[in-house]
Amino acid sequence: MKDSISRAFARYQRTFLAFTTGQKLVAVLGTGALVLAGYLVFHWASTPSYAPLYSNLSSSDASAVIDKLNAAGTPYQITNGGATVMVPQDKVYTSRIALAGAGLPSSSDSGYSILDKQSLSTSDFQEQTNFKRAMESELSKTIEALNGIQTAIVHLAIPPKQVFADTQQPATASVLIQTNPGTTIGPEQVQAITNLVASSIDGLDPSKVTVADSAGHVLSSTDGSGGAAGTQDQQVTDYQNQLNSRIQTMLDRVVGAGNSTVAVTANLDFDKTTTQTKTYSYDPRNPPLSVSKTAEKYSGAAAGSAITGVVGPNGQMGSTGTTGSGPNSSYGKSSETSDNAVNTTIEQRDNAPGSVRNLHVGVVLDAATARRINPSVIQSLIASAVGIDPTRGDTVQVDALPFDRTAEKAAKAELAAANSASSSAKRMTLIRNSGLIVLIGLIVLLAWFKGRKRARERAEATSYVVEQLRAEQLERAAVQPLEPSPAVLALERSEHSETEEMLDELAALVERQPEDVAALLRGWLVERP
Repeated sequence: MKDSISRAFARYQRTFLAFTTGQKLVAVLGTGALVLAGYLVFHWASTPSYAPLYSNLSSSDASAVIDKLNAAGTPYQITNGGATVMVPQDKVYTSRIALAGAGLPSSSDSGYSILDKQSLSTSDFQEQTNFKRAMESELSKTIEALNGIQTAIVHLAIPPKQVFADTQQPATASVLIQTNPGTTIGPEQVQAITNLVASSIDGLDPSKVTVADSAGHVLSSTDGSGGAAGTQDQQVTDYQNQLNSRIQTMLDRVVGAGNSTVAVTANLDFDKTTTQTKTYSYDPRNPPLSVSKTAEKYSGAAAGSAITGVVGPNGQMGSTGTTGSGPNSSYGKSSETSDNAVNTTIEQRDNAPGSVRNLHVGVVLDAATARRINPSVIQSLIASAVGIDPTRGDTVQVDALPFDRTAEKAAKAELAAANSASSSAKRMTLIRNSGLIVLIGLIVLLAWFKGRKRARERAEATSYVVEQLRAEQLERAAVQPLEPSPAVLALERSEHSETEEMLDELAALVERQPEDVAALLRGWLVERP
């Protein structure tokens, strides 16, 4: 085994020594690169994959967790400005269990845990302050749970309630948020944060919640209209863009792309109304619930005498009046009351906000391309496509005016110049690459011819040397025809081994310096008589 290794090492050494200087340099650099690549792959494979152990840790909790990990000999990494501790992925759960047994992380300085240290001697002011701190911390954690929110800070202003006062000071809140890099918070998220904070505090109106970002931009104003106004503006914009796209698509098919422009103005109603209607109905085919009838009849002398006179001070009639009796008379009266079943229908309708109050559409056609198009036909098509209602004040205006094509011509010229430059660059790149390919091919071809020439010269030199050696050996054999003795045989064997070694050395010399050997042989041939 040792001899095999030695022979292999000696063979590699002879091969390396036979290299030229450039080949030796390439061999050394290639071997070093392979060793470095193997080391990097081994290092990458042996490095453990880290996973978060705890995130958003306070300074005291992070310090305590690191101390425990150092004591346990667990490798760790600190990221996120010291708020996140990472350990190898296969040790996450065991480390959490071990740290939980030690009461870490404690998290005793935030959230409702502030209220755990209340005592009997706590004053009312301290109790209210601790409650406010606990609510601020809990609201911050809740807001940070939203997508895109990195950090949230909540400040509450909760005035004490006045027992004998008619009016109370309203509670207010301010929220400062920092979003993740590359994330933009929308009006709906701002409104969600406002409602979330207002719903968490007793007596807090959403209009008293102010939301701002870390750049100092107010996202919702103190009147509570920031988020709602943003949402309404977005709805109006989306509706106008939808109608604009619909009309523009139709016009592009009629007058061609770029020969018309459309402007849509929509006035949407965002008022929420509730209508309640009560209707009574009666079916005469149904029998009544109850019926009552009353009848009165009278017959006899009528009290038809007329009484005249002067009314006295006490309200009595004087004696100057006369009385008399008339003929017999009769009186009759009847009434009937029926209680029927009455159906009552109560209808309540809630009109959702976002209905269209009125719609205005303005269209301008290019006079150069729309000469044979009647604008009234386009107006009718648009009115039918978007549902124009004249009764609510909708209007459509279509005019044909000459378009200014200066910008389009300039853009076309710039585009043509850019295309020409791009084509020229591609052509030059193709020529350069083709030239490089041809040059590389010529170099390879010259190297191949030169290699063939070297091989032919080396073969000729080797053959000539071998023939010369054979000729000299034959001459020596002709001079000594007698049977050699054992000593002579031994001497010949030694000479033969020396000859083989010489042949090997000559072959190596021819391999290393074929041109020099060929030049030497040519000199011998010239000098030989």
